[in-house]
Amino acid sequence: MAALSVDGARRIVVKIGSALLVDRQTGALRADWLRGLAEDIAALKARGCDVILVSSGAIALGRGVLDLGHGALSLDEAQAAAAVGQIRLARAYEEALAPHGLTSAQILLTLDDSADRRRYLNTRATFVALLARGAVPIVNENDTIATDEIRYGDNDRLAANVAVMADADLCVLLSDVDGLYTAMPGTPGAAHLPEVSAITPEIEAMAGDAGSGLSKGGMKTKVLAARTATAAGCTMVITEGSRDRPLTALDQGARATWFRATLTPQQARKAWIGAMKPKGTLRLDAGAAAALGRGKSLLPAGVASVEGAFGRGEPLLIQGPDGDALGIGLSRYTGDEARAIAGHQSAEIEAILGYPGRAALIHRDDMAL
Repeated sequence: MAALSVDGARRIVVKIGSALLVDRQTGALRADWLRGLAEDIAALKARGCDVILVSSGAIALGRGVLDLGHGALSLDEAQAAAAVGQIRLARAYEEALAPHGLTSAQILLTLDDSADRRRYLNTRATFVALLARGAVPIVNENDTIATDEIRYGDNDRLAANVAVMADADLCVLLSDVDGLYTAMPGTPGAAHLPEVSAITPEIEAMAGDAGSGLSKGGMKTKVLAARTATAAGCTMVITEGSRDRPLTALDQGARATWFRATLTPQQARKAWIGAMKPKGTLRLDAGAAAALGRGKSLLPAGVASVEGAFGRGEPLLIQGPDGDALGIGLSRYTGDEARAIAGHQSAEIEAILGYPGRAALIHRDDMAL
């Protein structure tokens, strides 16, 4: 984006914490606030913007139903509360968005889903399919099965990873603070930072470490999330979210801290793919090579030969008919599968492999030419 603003964003990820959705004292859903957020989302969708929500709240909603009280929960209790609360959370979003003609979709993730390349690409493809059909994906950590070793641990980090996965150009963290300060807000000399152009050691120090008072409110995790998002070409912003219509307020200049990305998501992703070491090689026919030059995906029919042993999601060298290097792309098939379907039409994939497959062997979004 040319300017630090919601206006003009193509795809936005919005992170919503439990405290915004659920009343701390009663454990009840803050329905009026959610309806206001739904109006904001509908307005963004009306001007052609894709919106993805990363929402906490399942455990907070479920613990009351199971009468688990307000104290700390064991892992088993938290997972049980999440199982009960997820149903209520999904229903709440569906009821808030439906009056605006918007379809909601639930996606539950664990850290494994972004660490494993195959799962990462499958999740990414799901986002693409949902957004292409106008749906609003609502993402949460899969607390019913996630244990410490496979947890994101916080939804700031999850939101940044979702933004990278979905090629978002803006990630909004709705928080209980209005941005990053040079010291603990309210202390003498603490100054609000409206923009951060680079995440330096000094910026990280302002966020505090895990054991300091400065990390209260999760500012440390938010700065780490900004590092992830901006490196992938996604601008990130932290703003106070409890007000009515928080996205409209941000759009109208509400106080916030903006972390600027220097590349677009597409540029950052292409650079990342282009730097990978290929695990195999695809030799194309002339027609397929020409199609790539026109921005098309690589279909199996245009592949003349396949070399190497590789898995789904691994990088492949793409060569033209004469062996000249055209680029690198991430395969949607294993080496054995690619050899079996090479030269065949996409409609034949299921008959050849015995199960449905994706039409493209390498999608254009997963290719650096």
